[in-house]
Amino acid sequence: MARTLEPLVVGRVIGDVLDPFPPTIKMSVTYNNKQVCNGYELYPSSVTAKPRVEVQGGDLRSFFTLVMTDPDVPGPSDPYLRERLHWIVTDIPGTTDATFGREVVSYEIPKPNIGIHRFVFVLFKQKRRQTVNTPNSRDHFNTRRFAAENDLDLPVAAVFFNAQRETAARRR
Repeated sequence: MARTLEPLVVGRVIGDVLDPFPPTIKMSVTYNNKQVCNGYELYPSSVTAKPRVEVQGGDLRSFFTLVMTDPDVPGPSDPYLRERLHWIVTDIPGTTDATFGREVVSYEIPKPNIGIHRFVFVLFKQKRRQTVNTPNSRDHFNTRRFAAENDLDLPVAAVFFNAQRETAARRR
């Protein structure tokens, strides 16, 4: 367990976004066949389409909620708008992917302006198939509060990538 959480601790995802949790499900996030690994950098131009998010555990009777946030808004040195919500999908059956769930907040393309931003995917196990309360705003989102308000247990998986603003030369 400690090995799985270590990159999340070093990357300050544990602390800034989540409390420590025991990872119990394997989650795979891929953009254009490129798997997201903790702390790897992806260019914003390569993450414009929704990723494929696979839940590799549970069964068809267990359901999961996926949350994607940016805890470094507007910039990592002074993230006074923490967190920015980018995506929520609920009621994802175990052993399937996010396309089988219900998208309650549409995918927003990561657009970091200042510094290197972390983009965090968190998977929660639901107690039952449920209606998740949709946040009023994408700004000042709080993953912990969202989980508490929607009766979600501790996370079962999390992964993050880094991205920064692309220069015109980098996009070529």
